[in-house]
Amino acid sequence: MRFFIAVLVGLLGASPAISGDVAYRFTWQGANGYHMTGGMSFDPDSLSGPLVLDSDVTCFEINGFKGDEHIGRWALGQLQPETTWRLHFLRSKDAFVVEGGPIQMPQAWNMNGRGDDCGAGGFGFNLGSFAQDLCKDNTLIVDSQVSPFQTLPAERDDNYAFPPDACLGPALLSLRGAVEEGA
Repeated sequence: MRFFIAVLVGLLGASPAISGDVAYRFTWQGANGYHMTGGMSFDPDSLSGPLVLDSDVTCFEINGFKGDEHIGRWALGQLQPETTWRLHFLRSKDAFVVEGGPIQMPQAWNMNGRGDDCGAGGFGFNLGSFAQDLCKDNTLIVDSQVSPFQTLPAERDDNYAFPPDACLGPALLSLRGAVEEGA
């Protein structure tokens, strides 16, 4: 059965996290029918503490919706030196860090605090001191905003199927180094 699933995933163009990684899936509930789903993976053996940072993530993707309508997507393979990319995840709580702690703007997934840098035709998510919200086409979606204190849990799912552009490969690993140096 596992062989059949692996073949099916390969044919569909999706892949599980890199061997040895753990994967999580999550859903964010915004206001006015906006919501987002996503997944991430990381190698727990490479971490020195309980906090997972953007630089630890090996696969990542988010998909945004307004009701049933898909409004945008961003994946780690789209990471560029100018991309706003911050992630803080607490393994001990299976949850992303939200406002109220020592980290300002703990989540910035292809979106800065103003919501004006997710790219033309792009999509992003931000969790800062004012709100949690979405960005579409370099424009903040004010109607999506919820409290910055709203929890953002994740659920372990090592069978999460990542699309190829969601995971770091050799070329993307070198780009991530360039992004970290330029940040």
